[in-house]
Formats: sequence, structure tokens, C-alpha cells
Amino acid sequence: MTVMTRGIDAYRRTEAQSASPLQLVVMLYDGALRYLHDARAAQGAGDLRGRATALQRVAAILAECQSTLDLERGGRVAAELDGLYSYISARLLDVTVKRDATALEEIYRLMSTLRSAWADAAAQSAVPPAAQQPMAAMAPAPGR
Repeated sequence: MTVMTRGIDAYRRTEAQSASPLQLVVMLYDGALRYLHDARAAQGAGDLRGRATALQRVAAILAECQSTLDLERGGRVAAELDGLYSYISARLLDVTVKRDATALEEIYRLMSTLRSAWADAAAQSAVPPAAQQPMAAMAPAPGR
């Protein structure tokens, strides 16, 4: 391991340790999207081993996201995410078994959309409450 690699690893550990839970979810999605990109490149190059490795990493990230869902307290949103994660996992199998390139593109689109939603939620939670009050004051009163 080079000095540069150790430095990057230390930076990533520090970044993860100081991130909010929502930021951690965004980081997971960023990793999944990076590995999906790697899988697409490997598939285009005919590198089945590289594709398999990248897809295994995506599957591991999906499993982590799914295992942390709180289906009792998360209500409908958690249940919908659970179903979506299961669907994406099944589509990953289609990529692996059937070599379905359209499934790979579909997964990438779904994960990109989810990543954007989580990033928006993380950005909203990072706004201090005092900064949110003027926006609430501009909202129309109920019944108007």
C-alpha cells in the first residue's frame, strides 16, 4: 500500500465518521453508482470478471441499504424502498445471468434517482432551522 493510498483511505474514513446518517446514505449511493459505471465499462470491454466484481459490490451496498431500513417506524416509505431494493437486486441477477445490458441501464437510472432524492434530503437537513423559518413565513396560511 502506497503512502498516497493510505492517505486516501484515512481521508475516506474521516469523511464517513463525520458524516450525518443521510450523508452516509448518499455516500453509499455514490459508491453503488461508481461500481455500476465500472460494471458497464467492464461489460463493454468483455471483462466478465471485472463486471462480476463490480456487480458484487453494488449488491453488497444494496444489501446494506435494505438491511438498515426500519420497516416498523419507516412506514410506507421504508416498505416502498424495501420493495425497490428487492427489485434492483433481482435486476442485478438479470445482468449477471442473462447479461442483460438494459437491466444494467435501468439499475443505473433507478440508483441515480434515489441518490438525488437522498442528496436533497441531506441538503435539507443540513439547513439550520433559523434559515428555514423565512421560507415557512412565505408559505400561504391554511385555507387561503
